[in-house]
Amino acid sequence: MNNIEKIANEAMNPEEFADKYLDYLTKLVKVLDRGKIAQFIKELEEAYEKGNTIFIAGNGGSAATASHMANDFGMDVLKKGGGDKAFRALALTDNVPLITAIGNDDGYENIFVNQLRVHYREGDKLIVISASGNSPNVLRAAEWVKEKGGKVMGLVGFDGGKLKEVCDIIIHVETPKGEYGPVEDIHTILDHLVANWLQYRLKKAFQNRLHK
Repeated sequence: MNNIEKIANEAMNPEEFADKYLDYLTKLVKVLDRGKIAQFIKELEEAYEKGNTIFIAGNGGSAATASHMANDFGMDVLKKGGGDKAFRALALTDNVPLITAIGNDDGYENIFVNQLRVHYREGDKLIVISASGNSPNVLRAAEWVKEKGGKVMGLVGFDGGKLKEVCDIIIHVETPKGEYGPVEDIHTILDHLVANWLQYRLKKAFQNRLHK
């Protein structure tokens, strides 16, 4: 029995369940490695300065987070950060016709790596999102980028899976296996944390330039 099932069994009503669920999320957030978050942000800032592309991949709920992240790092940072330079962020989850073509012709395990073979350039970075850390298509993409000498950052849950060994930087939400909800909740929180830092950091830098 995972923690969420235990909370659901113990809660007498929805209000009590909400209280216990949110309390559990708070505990998970408190033990996140802040140093790894800082390293993650540093890699994104480096990509921004050099004009490199940040590719993002995941399945299911993590695919939704990948698309959300690409939106927040790209258009949202551009809109709120000021200036006219944007993060080049691309979710490998968004081109449904291409994904289905690759899946049909070459197998679902290749839906991300085949896109990278077309678009990846030296200096680009890959963010992989996977609660289990073991999704074959995400692993294949991460291993391919590593073979090219690129940087891979991972957001994982459970025990970290194989991605924990492949990624250069890993942000690990440690939960029992199968506990997807809290892991995906915190991955979304991390998206907003990082995007807000980038927005306001760039906004401050832009305003400072204007007042010189």
